[in-house]
Amino acid sequence: MPTLILVRHGQSQWNLENRFTGWWDVDVTEKGVAEAIAAGQLLKDKGLLPTRAFTSLQKRAIKTLHLALEECDRLWIPETKDWRLNERHYGGLTGLNKAETAEQHGEDKVKVWRRSFDVPPPPLEAGSEFDLSADPRYAGIDVPNTESLKLTIERVIPYWEAEILPELAKGETVIISAHGNSLRALVKHLSNIPDDEITGLEIPTGQPIIYEFDDKLNPGQYYYLKDA
Repeated sequence: MPTLILVRHGQSQWNLENRFTGWWDVDVTEKGVAEAIAAGQLLKDKGLLPTRAFTSLQKRAIKTLHLALEECDRLWIPETKDWRLNERHYGGLTGLNKAETAEQHGEDKVKVWRRSFDVPPPPLEAGSEFDLSADPRYAGIDVPNTESLKLTIERVIPYWEAEILPELAKGETVIISAHGNSLRALVKHLSNIPDDEITGLEIPTGQPIIYEFDDKLNPGQYYYLKDA
């Protein structure tokens, strides 16, 4: 049975500091490391061992993947990194404290920027300290200056269909280590969640989410591995 494992990276430093992160490359905290290791131990305990791995180009997701795979003795499996699994780009909000931003702009406006389906935050100014257009990992990529969840979906789902779904078709057990919004995009697609409901879905850090597929590659309802 083809199986998909989704893992949001362990707690990052900017998660801890309540800052908008997006594409900025922030490391995991000690708690994040522990969450990643615990995810790998859970995979091992449940006998759900990945055979193929995908992750973003951001260290918090990559490190989470490697810590989890090491814990379940699967560091050797094939792994692909791709920017299309990156977190949503938070534009001009990048680096800002969420509570302070709400005080400055109003909670309602910030809620729209954070949680609406198709309204992106203000764009990141060119030349900002958080401008990644010259970052070598994104050479040849038109780096966005802001994204809504809708725009994030528009890059995640074509990548899913072209690169990841074919691996499941081979019967692989695929693990994706990514981010709150890139995984939210995938869960929306797989579970047919309406636009007005998906923004209320929270993806917890370090908790493996499981989809099992039938022989026609139709996904069942997802569940958390800790509850299995």
